[in-house]
This record gives sequence, structure tokens and C-alpha cells, in this order.
Amino acid sequence: MHRALPPVLALLPLLALAGTARAQDAAADGEQLYRTRCAACHALDPAQNRIGPHLADVVGRAAGSVEGARYTDAMRESGIVWDAETLDAYLANPRQRVPGTSMMFALPDATQRQAIIAFLQDRPAAE
Repeated sequence: MHRALPPVLALLPLLALAGTARAQDAAADGEQLYRTRCAACHALDPAQNRIGPHLADVVGRAAGSVEGARYTDAMRESGIVWDAETLDAYLANPRQRVPGTSMMFALPDATQRQAIIAFLQDRPAAE
């Protein structure tokens, strides 16, 4: 005897696809936000620092550690290792998170911060 799947179980594959689509949309949103909010001061190319340090492989990196980048003593001595949580707090209010930082731009919108962080996390490691 063959039994049909309950309707909720039949929808699970569609829900999984919707989650994947949302993640892809968030990555695309993050890339666009990076370009409009971050790229003027931060490159993605590890060989290029701008006003701020490059953001290639930023997740997992110690703050103030990119060779050749200009940092304040406060940033070099912050003890921060960048992850989603520390990036979120810093982007929300850089001068509160690291008093004495030279970064003046804050991003108060949590959704935008999360999209940018997701974009940076999803980038392949620099070679």
C-alpha cells in the first residue's frame, strides 16, 4: 500500500530552495552594499590598501594587522579578531567599538551590515 506524503513534507524541497535563493539574494545585496558603502576606502584585492586596509580575508584576521595599511594605535591595540559579531558591532558604531579609530563611517542599518558581512564571509580566500 502506497501512502502519499503529508502536504507539509511535500513542500520541504521548495522551502529549501527558497532559503538558498534568499542566501543568494543576501550575497548579491551585500556585494552591492559593499560597492556603495565600503569600496571607496577598502579594496578586496589583498595587494591594495586604500584609505583603509583591504578586506580580503578580513574574517578571522586580527584588527590592525594588514602590512602597509594605516592604522591608529587604538586599532592596532584593540585585540579584536574580526568575525561576524565584531564586524557587526564595529560597523554599527566604529568610534564606540574602538575609541580612537580613524574610521568615521557608521552603518546603523542592521540588515545592511549583515548583508555586507555575509558578502565578506562568502568571498573565496585570497591567494
